[in-house]
Amino acid sequence: MPRLLVAEDDADLGVAMKRSLEWDGYVVDLFARGDEVLAAASVNDYDVILLDIGLPRMSGVEVLRELRSRRNTTPVIIITALDRTRHRVTGLDAGADDYLVKPVELEELAARIRSQLRRADRRQADCLSVGEVTLDLSGHVASLRGEPVALTAKEYRLLALLMRRSRRFVSKADLEGELYDGDHGADSNTVEVAISALRRKLGRDFIRTARGLGYMVGGATS
Repeated sequence: MPRLLVAEDDADLGVAMKRSLEWDGYVVDLFARGDEVLAAASVNDYDVILLDIGLPRMSGVEVLRELRSRRNTTPVIIITALDRTRHRVTGLDAGADDYLVKPVELEELAARIRSQLRRADRRQADCLSVGEVTLDLSGHVASLRGEPVALTAKEYRLLALLMRRSRRFVSKADLEGELYDGDHGADSNTVEVAISALRRKLGRDFIRTARGLGYMVGGATS
């Protein structure tokens, strides 16, 4: 069941949004101050954040910028009474995913939330995660604990194959086939060199080796 954070300092509107979204089947946490929003979003996993710009203690834009600086990628829909272009640009540049102007139509709000949830599902389908390593298949980017890791094309291809088959051993022959499209005349130590480089970049225990079986990620030590 998706969990939402609603940040709204108008008590009546906040309660109305919370009740409507709970009726739609969401779990909803409601906050009225920017500092409360930042604290809650820093310790809980939310599927979507609905963020009013005009919050006390910390503005919605300040909260959003701080969340993004902490690499919190939760989809955020800005909700505000300010409808000038510069206000929309400020919110989007701060890292917002969508923008909704008050007065809020609850049916439209629900549709915007569903849209963000669908986008999040597609992003997750394009990513592989094993332990602290994440592979963005659409962007061809690997990261360790949220920090990008530079890989060569061969290292990326080997890592992608291993992560797609996580918790299963992949033979050296299969890895060579991934690198050379079945050309077995390739250098015999290329796989070992690439595996060694991946261990150096991602941690020596990230890839396990078993004689006669091959290589695996996602085992007990990953």
